[in-house]
Amino acid sequence: MYQDVIVTVEKRGNKAVVNLEGDITTFAEESITKAVQSALSDCKSIVLNFEGVEYINSSGIAILISLVTEMMKKGGKLLVANLTPHYQKIFKMVGLSQYTTVFNNLEEALAAQD
Repeated sequence: MYQDVIVTVEKRGNKAVVNLEGDITTFAEESITKAVQSALSDCKSIVLNFEGVEYINSSGIAILISLVTEMMKKGGKLLVANLTPHYQKIFKMVGLSQYTTVFNNLEEALAAQD
């Protein structure tokens, strides 16, 4: 059984942090997309914080790919924090890590230059 995703957005300096908690599946698409679009209105750099995420399925990866594509079109920058080593490897395998920077923790992502 999947755990519904909970998405919260907070502004931290010149970046918006989109905190994700739960499972990233097709059911998470609307919540994540709305949060990122809302955050983009204030900030060009968005950090997806995966600290509360334990599971991402192929639909979840597809959602993340579409977010990266959308961010690139709008001139934004997507940063990723707190991915487990397993999902870091998957990001590399599917090519997501070419278009986003993966940080070990939120503090590193927030300290990164825009």
